[in-house]
Amino acid sequence: MIGIVDYKMGNLASVINAFAKTSTQATLESDPSKLKNYDKLVLPGVGAFGDAMRHLQENGMDEAVKQFATSGKPLLGVCLGMQLLFESSEEFGTTQGLGLIPGKVIAFDESRFDHTLKVPHMGWNEMFAQKKSPLFEGLPKEFYLYFVHSYHAVCDDAYAIGKTHYGYAFVSAVQNGNIYGIQPHPEKSHNNGLKIIENFAKL
Repeated sequence: MIGIVDYKMGNLASVINAFAKTSTQATLESDPSKLKNYDKLVLPGVGAFGDAMRHLQENGMDEAVKQFATSGKPLLGVCLGMQLLFESSEEFGTTQGLGLIPGKVIAFDESRFDHTLKVPHMGWNEMFAQKKSPLFEGLPKEFYLYFVHSYHAVCDDAYAIGKTHYGYAFVSAVQNGNIYGIQPHPEKSHNNGLKIIENFAKL
């Protein structure tokens, strides 16, 4: 059973549909006490980091997600959901995250961009696999996914399984044991994204 954390942040229908396209059933779950019943968990999200953390904290969902992470069962953060896995974000001031992966989330440094690049980073871009991960099984070392974001993660390379170049190289996929995160939207990334979803479902 795959649970999708419902905390009122993100296009949940598209995530459910993406799992359905891989013949995998995923269930929306808004009750923190029931997260432990799932075999795998997806933390989606679209919007601001601070708003997302407040929504998670309103009914104790933040603690339930952290508890799930300690179970050893697979947890996948997608887009904003990946950013929430980190210790903190600098978006609209410093906000503490879930602290499941050492590191922080910062704004793109536009001083390092050429004049053609804009924030947000939006559209198709390459993911460069940094190391072998079950999330990327069956994909080449370089493949395209769809991105929409203005902030990105900074962490030790030990946790980086994927990087992307936009003005400079940034971490776009992470893994810490049973905890996975991916900055782009697999549900908007056609066959490559569906392959990642399928791989997660098989973990």
